[in-house]
Amino acid sequence: MTTELKVNDSSLPLRRDVKLLGKMLGEILVNHGGPELLDKVEKLRLMCKTLRTHFDEGIYEELKAEISSLDSPIRKQVIRAFSMYFHLINAAEQNHRIRRRRQYQMEEGNIVQPASIESAILTFKEHGVSEDIIQKVLKTLSLELIITAHPTEATKRSILEIQKRIAAILKNLDHPLLTAREQKKLEDNLFNEVAILWQTDELRNHKPTVLDEVRNGLYYFDQTLFDVLPEIHQEVAECLERYYPDTSWNVPNFLRFGSWIGGDRDGNPNVTSDVTWETLQRQRRVVLKKYKSVLVDIMKRYSHSTTRVNVDEEILTFLEEKEDLYLTDDKKWPNKTEVYRRVVAVIIERVKQVGKSEIGYRTADELLTDLKMINRSLKKHHPSDHELRTIQKLIRQVQLFGFHLATLDIRNHSGEHEAAITEILRKIRMTDNYAELPEQEKLQLLQNILLDPRPLLLLNEDYSPETQEMIKVFQMIKSAHEEFGKRAITVYLVSMTRSASDLLEVLVLAKEAGLYRLHADGTLESHLNVAPLLETIDDLTAGPEIMQTLFEMPIYRKHLQILGDQQEIMLGYSDGSKDGGTLTANWKLYKAQIEIHELAKRYQIGPKFFHGRGGSLGRGGGTLNKSILSQPAETIGDGVKITEQGEVLSSRYLLEDIAYRSLEQATSTLLLSAAHVSQKEQGTLRESAWEEAIEEISGYALSKYQSLVFGDPDFLTYFNQATPLKEIGDLNIGSRPMSRKNRGRFEDLRAIPWVFAWTQSRQLIPAWYAAGTGLDSFVSASKENLQLLQQMYAKWPFFQSTIDNLNMALMKADIPTAKEYLSLVEDPTIADRIFTNILEEYEKTKEVLLKITGDSELLDHTPNIKESVFRRNPYVDPLNFLQVELIKELRKHEETNEELLTEVLLTISGISAGLRNTG
Repeated sequence: MTTELKVNDSSLPLRRDVKLLGKMLGEILVNHGGPELLDKVEKLRLMCKTLRTHFDEGIYEELKAEISSLDSPIRKQVIRAFSMYFHLINAAEQNHRIRRRRQYQMEEGNIVQPASIESAILTFKEHGVSEDIIQKVLKTLSLELIITAHPTEATKRSILEIQKRIAAILKNLDHPLLTAREQKKLEDNLFNEVAILWQTDELRNHKPTVLDEVRNGLYYFDQTLFDVLPEIHQEVAECLERYYPDTSWNVPNFLRFGSWIGGDRDGNPNVTSDVTWETLQRQRRVVLKKYKSVLVDIMKRYSHSTTRVNVDEEILTFLEEKEDLYLTDDKKWPNKTEVYRRVVAVIIERVKQVGKSEIGYRTADELLTDLKMINRSLKKHHPSDHELRTIQKLIRQVQLFGFHLATLDIRNHSGEHEAAITEILRKIRMTDNYAELPEQEKLQLLQNILLDPRPLLLLNEDYSPETQEMIKVFQMIKSAHEEFGKRAITVYLVSMTRSASDLLEVLVLAKEAGLYRLHADGTLESHLNVAPLLETIDDLTAGPEIMQTLFEMPIYRKHLQILGDQQEIMLGYSDGSKDGGTLTANWKLYKAQIEIHELAKRYQIGPKFFHGRGGSLGRGGGTLNKSILSQPAETIGDGVKITEQGEVLSSRYLLEDIAYRSLEQATSTLLLSAAHVSQKEQGTLRESAWEEAIEEISGYALSKYQSLVFGDPDFLTYFNQATPLKEIGDLNIGSRPMSRKNRGRFEDLRAIPWVFAWTQSRQLIPAWYAAGTGLDSFVSASKENLQLLQQMYAKWPFFQSTIDNLNMALMKADIPTAKEYLSLVEDPTIADRIFTNILEEYEKTKEVLLKITGDSELLDHTPNIKESVFRRNPYVDPLNFLQVELIKELRKHEETNEELLTEVLLTISGISAGLRNTG
């Protein structure tokens, strides 16, 4: 690569921090391994940097010789040195994001930061958006983010903690009033953190359990989300009051977080009903601990005395009725005139006893009632233009988090439900082999069962362990509703939904647990949303027909009416991309949303799309706000639900300022998109010519993609050998197996290791391959077509997001580095043939993307990202070179060489940190 990078002035403080951290790391390398370790690392880095600027065959051969000559002890330290550098860069870049946000806030002349909540409300004001439109937008606004463990963050929690502390010290070093002594102390602390990072083992020594993953997920709620979510809502309210002061605003709870961790059973036998129950218990413990902490703070602050203020009569009545009822004398607040403290003492005791005794609150609504009572009384004597935020923030927190903290989704594979139903129906002699019945017969049978109030399950009957566990899951959901409230579990997701019967099977199992119940008088109860997960290209195409079959079914329609005429539909970005390539998958996903949205509207049903996006580009990744923008505009008002997967949690939610910024950008985008749709006719949201163009492009791309992945008989051999797929399986980063079944079939391989392996080898095929053929074929068909694509890029957010992600994918992919992995393929003719295909497609994709964007180089329009990629490459390259050499050596051994394997895993971890992606 010979591209030169223009220095971006705004990044100068970042470059200063990186230089400081690099210098400290260098000192530590000398301290640990002597000058020769630092010299070796520097030599490799400089050679890679030189090759990046201008390829030289002599330097390349010298680099290869240097790497081959490294023996095991120093080789491992070299790998660690490059990996540690990325952990330091990641901390510095996170701090720089915070710095940039603060600079905007401190600018004179009231410069509003782009993509902030204030910028969205200011845009409303400048464009004359009325209060009525905004009220309408607020009523429909809904963003639900679901944290998942997969793919798990490759970086250990202890290293993330060190990164967090390093970022905090860098932030303090920016303080303009630091004395020389304070600066010296901070730099000493920073050096110590870098030293601890070097001396910390970056690899997990065992595979995490599901409950380990639960603990990791809860960490983000505890550290940032509990406080950031109410602050986002408060910012919306304050901005509306600032720009629309004549209207009284009530901002609903539009932003929530949920979780899959501990509830996602698809292909993970470690997620049992007992594990899910323990997950719910742990979530409750965390949220109650947070409430107790805030309440103790309120008790310290709210020292108001009845000798100074007149409190509301209901406060005195509360104390008269409940103080003696819930508190022993030693737990009462001693000063009788400090009535708020007395009330809070009662509340704290009741919160402590939740789930333990009759004294505890039974529901979060009971706690809300008491908190609102305090707030009403405070308003009567506190100055009206300066509200007490602590109590209001706590009220918002209880509304958002209840006693369950995060709504837990349950997910399982459609085949598991079918197997359980088949066994149950065979036991009661209803049908010998339900699974083999035609779809229409299945539907008729299932509807008959749902219309019959009698249970199916036999008492004391021996079912298989799998069916017993399936029954237990639904019984557990019923118990969870009673113990933690119905918000604890609201949705049951069906992976690999292929037909309408896949959803009815879940309703039948729910019926047996009392979650769905038809009473003798004909009334119906239903307490669980059942959502299809449409993943493959075929399933996405069939999705509208599946939903229409269900919507026309009286029994299913009745079930939806009870749930407020809401139907959730999950869209899987991973398997669709694996099945048909990223461009085709993204269009099929977009198209399915439009068709299902229009279908649901005809039946007066509100669809809610749940986007199963990964952090990596090959799995629908990208920033949160761009994920929202890339959806069909008319579906924004349906409510947006998106997965936040393990690998992005630390980059978005480790630091409170960055968590706030990420959610602020998403909220700003959501507000603007919803207002735009409210003011436009549906037909004006995009042009039919654009849809026809992408349909044609998608057809070309699908054909190209499948000709390689499914049409080339040697492709799987190439994939298995030219990537570290096998070695990734030994990296202890997740509780879930790499494939759904222990078979080597392509369809059983999970999309996460599929993407992870391609990312490590720098080929990134799932993120870009075949898009170039699709776009180029369309451009070549007519001279007007390029102009059309340029228009689409300028005016259609979906297409712009698609093109930008392809740009990013090509930038992160690296053909010269990828070529190194060809030496791992046993048959050179296979390696050369397939790699030549990949190289040609890469060049074609790059050429057509630059024509569409009008840029001279990739990512010219995003200089900060481009600079980050350039900054990292000379440090990623040595890890890739080392990885190839080590895998080659490792695969020669019939039995696993643990030392070599450890070194390979260190390179995998380091490259992940460098590229900020796993799968």
